[in-house]
Amino acid sequence: MNPEDLPEFYANVIDSVGDGVIVLDRDGRVILMNPVAEELAGVSRRISLGQSFAVLFREDSLLLEMAEKCAVSGMSISDHENIVLKRGGRITPLSVTVSPLLLADGSRAGTIVLLKDLTNIRDLEAAVRKADRLSTIGTLAAGLAHEIKNPLGGIRGAAQLLEMELAEDDELRECTRVVLKEVQRVNRIVEELLDLASPRSLNLVGVNLHKILAHIVFLQQQATDGKSIIFQRQLDPSIPPILADEGRLTQLFLNLIKNAVEAVGDNGVIVITSRVVAEYSMTQKGERRSRMVAIEISDDGCGMTGEELENLFTPFYSTKDKGTGLGLAICQKIVAEHRGMIRVDSTEGRGTTFTIMLPLVQ
Repeated sequence: MNPEDLPEFYANVIDSVGDGVIVLDRDGRVILMNPVAEELAGVSRRISLGQSFAVLFREDSLLLEMAEKCAVSGMSISDHENIVLKRGGRITPLSVTVSPLLLADGSRAGTIVLLKDLTNIRDLEAAVRKADRLSTIGTLAAGLAHEIKNPLGGIRGAAQLLEMELAEDDELRECTRVVLKEVQRVNRIVEELLDLASPRSLNLVGVNLHKILAHIVFLQQQATDGKSIIFQRQLDPSIPPILADEGRLTQLFLNLIKNAVEAVGDNGVIVITSRVVAEYSMTQKGERRSRMVAIEISDDGCGMTGEELENLFTPFYSTKDKGTGLGLAICQKIVAEHRGMIRVDSTEGRGTTFTIMLPLVQ
């Protein structure tokens, strides 16, 4: 690389950084701002260059205080909890590090401000807390399920014996059929409760996520034949097979895609996307760090209210007339079994997106 190309090369490096970078001169004026910082600050670099940092962020007192302390003391300062930017109705939690910009001789030439968007991390932390709460509820439900199963078997046996004693034309036989049908329905709910709370051993093999999704989409296309539902797949072909339980993941994605089909009704669009998530990784003691793969299932259906979103994964809470309210709770358990995360974004009247993140373990 020629020396004269270095300035442009370094500028490209700064622009490619995934966090916001703002560089100030000794007088606190902006001399550099990358695209991520533009988005977070809600102002273009064309307008920002040469402007006072204190003016651009005049409503963000904590951020200004950090920049001022760094300029005075010459020390790096970090805050990973308290900085929040409010721009255009959007609230963005930030991790901020402010450091002095030093020349080769050690003299200070300005200040570097690094801004990291913590929105997704905060969402994941909230999802973990909610999963812990729901796990406790699931354990209690499993205890109840065990207690219900024994008398349920007795009711079914008694109804079957009574049906055998009645004549074919006896009107009471219809009553016994109703009893047996309702016992079967209650038994299905009990089985789902036990599935929700009981520990399961996973059959871990190399699983091709795209193959699972293609199979489910094919089945749903057959089931929705005659309806105007469009399935779109935007899948990253570079994603390799991951170590997972194929049966459990099939159950997970089948449930979510069926929910999307029900949400759009007789016509709509369902988009299934896969991608590698570069900004997150997971690790356990004794294991190497693993990147994450994200599967997004989006629909343009009816969406959900804030109350529905808040209670979405709670057992027995359902927005469907005939739903048990256990399907999404089981989905969340399957994701947790695979050391992943599930997140939902929805706007009433505009649609819903479920995002499943799984470790890219091979």
